[in-house]
Amino acid sequence: MSRGGRSKGRDEPERRCIVTGEVGPKQGLIRFVSSPDNVIVPDVAGKLPGRGMWVTADRAVLDQAKKGQFARAAKAQVEVPEGLADEVERQVARRVVELIALARKAGLAVCGFEKVKGWLADRPVRVLLQASDGSVRGKSKLWTPEGARYYDILSASELGVAFGRESVIHGALSTGGLSDRVVEEAAKLRGLRTSEGGDTAARKDIRAT
Repeated sequence: MSRGGRSKGRDEPERRCIVTGEVGPKQGLIRFVSSPDNVIVPDVAGKLPGRGMWVTADRAVLDQAKKGQFARAAKAQVEVPEGLADEVERQVARRVVELIALARKAGLAVCGFEKVKGWLADRPVRVLLQASDGSVRGKSKLWTPEGARYYDILSASELGVAFGRESVIHGALSTGGLSDRVVEEAAKLRGLRTSEGGDTAARKDIRAT
C-alpha cells in the first residue's frame, strides 16, 4: 500500500526521496523545483517546469530537509525558505479542500450527520470525513465501511469551506475519480499533520491564510 492511500500498481511511477533515500510511488511524495533565482518551491500539483526533487509527504521528513540535500538534487546552490514544511502543509490542505468542493459540486459528497449516516447505509462510500476538532463521542457514532478511507485531518471550518458552510463535522464521498484524488491528497496531508503519537497536530487553519 502506498502513502497515497491506494495499492501500488506495477506501472505506477516511482520517485526517490532526497531526504530518506527511499523509493516509492510518487503519489506519496511532494515535488519541489528550483525557481529561476534558485529558491526551492513546493509543487504540490506536479505541474511546474524544472528538475523535480521529491520528498516524502511526512512532517518529520520535511523538517529534516536541508539546503545540502536540495542542492545535491538540483546540482546547484539553492535557498531553502524558512517555514517550508508549513507552506507545503498549507498548500496540500487547500488542495484537499478544493477537491472535496469539486466532489460536492459533482454530487459525489454530502455533509451532516444524518445524510452521511444514510449514505453509509445505502450506497458505496469511498471516504468518510470527520472534523479533527469534532466531538469524539459524536464521531464514534459513524463507521467506516469496508474498503473505504477515514480521515479526520481537516478542522470543522476547513470542511465548512469545502461544503460551502460555516463549519462541518461529518462528510462522506461516494466512489469515483474525484474521490480517489481526495484519498491521495488526504493521505499526504495526514502525513504532514499527524504527530508521531498518532494524534492530529494543531496547524494553522487554511481559512486564516
